[in-house]
Amino acid sequence: MNTYDFIISNICDFGLSFRLDGFRLLYVCITTFMWLMSMSFSHEYMAHYSNKLRYYVFSVLTYVATAGVFLSADLITTFVFFEIMSFTSYVWVVQDERKESLRAGETYLAIAVMGGLVMLMGLLMLYNMTGTLKIDLLHDAIKPYLNTKELYITGCLILFGFGAKAGAFPLHIWLPKAHPVAPAPASALLSGVLTKAGIYGILIISCEIFADDAKWGTLILIIGVITMFLGALLALFSVDLKRTLACSSVSQIGFILVGIGMSDLLVKENMLAARGTLLHMVNHSMIKLCLFMAAGVVYMNLHALDLNDIRGFGRKKPLLNAIFLMGALGIGGIPLWNGYISKTLLHEAIVEYTHALSEGHIRVFMFSVGAMKVIEWIVIISGGLTVCYMTKLYVAIFVEKNASDNKQKEFDENTKYMNPLSKTALTLSAVYMPLSGMLPYIITDRIADLGEGFMKVSEFGARVHYFSMTNILGALYSIVIGALLYLTVVKKLLMKDNAYIDRWPKYLDLEDLIYRPLLLTVIPSVCVFICRLIDRLMDYVVLVLRKTVYKDAKLPIEPTEGDELTHYFGTIADDSIRMLNERLWSYNPREPEVEHKLALFRKYYKENSTIIGRSMSFGLFLACVGLLLVLAYMLLF
Repeated sequence: MNTYDFIISNICDFGLSFRLDGFRLLYVCITTFMWLMSMSFSHEYMAHYSNKLRYYVFSVLTYVATAGVFLSADLITTFVFFEIMSFTSYVWVVQDERKESLRAGETYLAIAVMGGLVMLMGLLMLYNMTGTLKIDLLHDAIKPYLNTKELYITGCLILFGFGAKAGAFPLHIWLPKAHPVAPAPASALLSGVLTKAGIYGILIISCEIFADDAKWGTLILIIGVITMFLGALLALFSVDLKRTLACSSVSQIGFILVGIGMSDLLVKENMLAARGTLLHMVNHSMIKLCLFMAAGVVYMNLHALDLNDIRGFGRKKPLLNAIFLMGALGIGGIPLWNGYISKTLLHEAIVEYTHALSEGHIRVFMFSVGAMKVIEWIVIISGGLTVCYMTKLYVAIFVEKNASDNKQKEFDENTKYMNPLSKTALTLSAVYMPLSGMLPYIITDRIADLGEGFMKVSEFGARVHYFSMTNILGALYSIVIGALLYLTVVKKLLMKDNAYIDRWPKYLDLEDLIYRPLLLTVIPSVCVFICRLIDRLMDYVVLVLRKTVYKDAKLPIEPTEGDELTHYFGTIADDSIRMLNERLWSYNPREPEVEHKLALFRKYYKENSTIIGRSMSFGLFLACVGLLLVLAYMLLF
């Protein structure tokens, strides 16, 4: 496909540059479609919300920013729109202004701000090395710095920023917090599109800067495996509908990161990994649009998300049942649905790499053949966990009956649970899953073709036999594992007296266990200690100078309080009062205490001046230190 470039100069000094190619066109179209479906569903979902105008305004702003990220042709443009997207989407998280929403918004914004600052540091280092941030020029510009410590540090800083938005471990903590409190149409976009903006950035640095780099590929693979398995495990133990889907998003992001890692490890044979990565990005976007909107239908009718409260809601709702089932089968990797195609490609990429290692075609860097087989089984088990928790959700909502017969009767009688516009939006979102899964050579492969240039695919046009017995057998392993986990873990461990038990591991919450204590207690305490140490040091320096070079001169007559000025004017005033007491105020004499009052006023003024002076001096001192450090960095590096 031809590429088209567009530049807006004289903005942010560098200007803003955009490019339209196959990959970018694909994701702008997906973004536009998802926004249209989400906004159509929002018309009914947001009907009873306050501040609806705020929601729609910031939704439009977030759409523009997200499209700007995907169309960006240089990393400065990416960064500008990435940060705009982070701040505008924050409004989604805190839309209903409840306590838990505001706390989740704090977490989301903190991760976004920290990620943005760290990313900016990495971009400045990258520009200092290469002299450019144009995405298509980075591959050649970075060659003098390949395998250098400075390049890996730069890459990790940029990865931190993009990984924070993608929801990669250990920066995934905002997803399980933000999704349950945000409106469901916004959750669909947060999960389906905004996380892919982070993946877009990771793809840039992995395909352009660290292409074919085994060290980088191994790092991304490790992060991906941890993210994939941890997200699936958390989803299994959750009994909150939207939180389960949020943790599922973490897991599916892990699958995508595994694909990116394998694409770098496979060097010149990365076709399967690259195509699988792109397709799983697309599939996850469409699946989460469908599932979160279906969850939104449940919430806007019941205003509840706990499985025990919503149990049995969909028993006599065939359309909602079919829509949710399409998303569940897709994300579970069931043959003939879209998730099966992308997961098959990712699995085959791992098998291909393992085979290349055993044949000696690729040198072992970190993971041996045995280690790669372990990773392969972690991928299969993670797929099984996905089947298990999606089965749990589907059975709870559409198969089982509610514990209360009266509630179940109300559920069954509720036939007008969504309006025609919402039905249209959800149906159109669900159609893609079976169509692309049943027609992979007509639909799926053509989608994958659009991204091959952007993802630096080395081999083109190879035909994959998606429905061969070997590939179907890989999916069956996950299905069998999922069924066994459902019958043992869900039915035995997560249910008691025919009710779901919340086994969510709150004690392992990284935000409360590590991040908040670190950022709100440990780091501020260390900074306070250092600042006080510097403050005391400056006091001692001043004291030494006053005792030596600037030694204080003694007053001829040392007053008991105040200074010479207050003593002089106070004495005159007090003598005048005494004289008036003798001649005019003899019947009502007044106390001669002007000198004392002037001394107290002087003391009060001096104390305030000292506090202000020290604060200003200390602030200026720290500013000076900061400027010196910046100057030193500019001179030395």
